[in-house]
Amino acid sequence: MMGAVATLDLATRCSASSQIERCVSAFEQALTMLFLGIDGGGTRCRARIRDAEGEMLGEGEGGPANIYQDISGAASSILDAAKAASVQAGLSAGRLGELRAGLGLAGIIAADSAARLRSAGLPFARLSVVVDAQAACLGAHAGGDGGIVITGTGSAGFAIAGGVPRGIGGWGFHLGDDGSGAMMGREAARRAVLALDGMTPLSDVLERVLAVLGREQTVLTGWAKSARPADYAQLAPLVLAGAAAGDRHGVEIVRQASEAIAMHARRLVAMGAPRLSLVGGLAEPMMAYLAPDVRPMFVPPLADAVDGAILLAKGEVRAGEPFANGVSRA
Repeated sequence: MMGAVATLDLATRCSASSQIERCVSAFEQALTMLFLGIDGGGTRCRARIRDAEGEMLGEGEGGPANIYQDISGAASSILDAAKAASVQAGLSAGRLGELRAGLGLAGIIAADSAARLRSAGLPFARLSVVVDAQAACLGAHAGGDGGIVITGTGSAGFAIAGGVPRGIGGWGFHLGDDGSGAMMGREAARRAVLALDGMTPLSDVLERVLAVLGREQTVLTGWAKSARPADYAQLAPLVLAGAAAGDRHGVEIVRQASEAIAMHARRLVAMGAPRLSLVGGLAEPMMAYLAPDVRPMFVPPLADAVDGAILLAKGEVRAGEPFANGVSRA
């Protein structure tokens, strides 16, 4: 819904009779604006379309959308998800170009992200692009101050304190992602090959991992050579199931992940975040493994990253993206 200040301002400008037609047109245009929110991670891309009143019109999904790893693939996933949402919303394909899009994407490390995505074929009327952690934080706290720890395919922390956004983590699979599904899966795979060499005991979790990946060296190393974070993250449910059953390796791997989440949480509080939410695909199962002094630090998010991206698309929030030194627009 248009804010009261914006509406009053527009009404004031309409007071002169000579501007009536122009202002009526402006009102109509504002009321028919459509906003697209995108939450693009290493595993999948989610899209949602809302109108100016905030009504949800359609949702859709696409594939991975990590622009650091594959910008053309990310653009394709974003477009697939947007098309699916537009179909559900009853919009024709030609109206994609009318959407004002807010994108929260994994892998943003440069301020030219929006321009690069535009060059990769995104047709939207306007693009506002931030790292996925910021979109999740905006959604979790309705654009206000607060912090989030993301535990999904990857991991990161993000805080908005005094209106200023700041991120921690988000260094990617090779340098960070502690407490993520990808790192849980990689640790399980690493322990599995150690077990094949007789250097750590086999367990039910490791047997299940080997059943997925294979037991021959050429097969395992061939898989690892091309495996992406999302491929490792597919092993995380095996680890979590093993931890719930008391499997030695499952318990140890999940404990490591919970300690990484706690480390992020404590740092965000020190940065001034007045409230925290744990978000991401592994948030619910990991909550049970957090230490007793850490679990109460988290409150349920008010909304998700897709609606956070819609706030960005509508221009209702400050969006200084810390990893890219300024929100990326095109």
